[in-house]
Amino acid sequence: MKTHLVSPLVLIAVFLFCMSATVVADSRISTIEPIQKNEHGSRFSPLFPSALSWQSAADNSMRIEKKLAMVLDEQATGESTFQSSRLQSELLNNDIVALYGKPGARNMGVLGQYTMEGIEPIMQDFIKAYDEANGDRGIIPALYIIYGTVWPEGEIGITNKSVLIDYITFAQERGWYIFLDHQIGRYSVENAVNALLPWLKYPNVHLALDPEWRTEKPMQEIGYVNAKELNIAQQMIQDYIEAENLPGRRMLVVHQFKPRMITNRAAVRSDFERVKIIHCADGFGAPALKRNAYRYNAEATNLPLKSFKLFMKPTIEKAGWDEPLMTPEEVLALEPRPYLIMYQ
Repeated sequence: MKTHLVSPLVLIAVFLFCMSATVVADSRISTIEPIQKNEHGSRFSPLFPSALSWQSAADNSMRIEKKLAMVLDEQATGESTFQSSRLQSELLNNDIVALYGKPGARNMGVLGQYTMEGIEPIMQDFIKAYDEANGDRGIIPALYIIYGTVWPEGEIGITNKSVLIDYITFAQERGWYIFLDHQIGRYSVENAVNALLPWLKYPNVHLALDPEWRTEKPMQEIGYVNAKELNIAQQMIQDYIEAENLPGRRMLVVHQFKPRMITNRAAVRSDFERVKIIHCADGFGAPALKRNAYRYNAEATNLPLKSFKLFMKPTIEKAGWDEPLMTPEEVLALEPRPYLIMYQ
């Protein structure tokens, strides 16, 4: 990875771009180039990120200046260039590879085992492996951050706001996505979603709910959500996006590895215009066991976008992991094909 030197003026512009809700709205004009692909690789124009190829500081500076100019023009005219016809799915021509965990917590996923800067070469190894396995499709890297951690009796510990902003900005500068995962605990799904909604003002942020931890007895019982709650969650996200005039669609991931984790699953909707729900097969074990869990999730054809989670050997004793770890080729051969692959 090359290191680019950027002038203080450009750094200020980058900061303003990341922090301004108005600039966020301008991300709809961006163009993406998939990482590691040749000239015949997929090309499309999503709403974020601006680029997934590593570009020179001069190119980045020029793009930022143009974005800021367009924002100022919109402010002056009161007009927006957003067109609903440009609502393209990130997953149309791309796969997402995410590294899961909690910053600074070595026992909570691969993400927590490295510093923010140290995770970049780890990510590049995963990108290379999936780039070689997924044909002409692009790769979107992502950091999958545990936002709300369940504690004994179902209380929730929220990751420090300044830490989250640092990671979001770090990812945004590299064209990576962020998923913020709420474990819910003893509280309602609506409470969890309300806590997450303000983070959608950052254009690279998507959301996730983990029913396993919707409980007052973590590590003793597996929690659950129901279809009505997931539909309400999607409606809340869509309403917020529209009320705040945010660009594009956002993803909502929901985890499942036991039938009871999503009750009345057939009633979960996947037809919200601004929200793409993604159904993640969670749980560790041997490949045969994981394939069985994935097949159960595959039965939910009302949730067509699938995800697959893999567990690497942990740093703490008695924690489970996948043995052996499935290869990218084996993961992409699952039916139906998963579009979001995450590693814990």
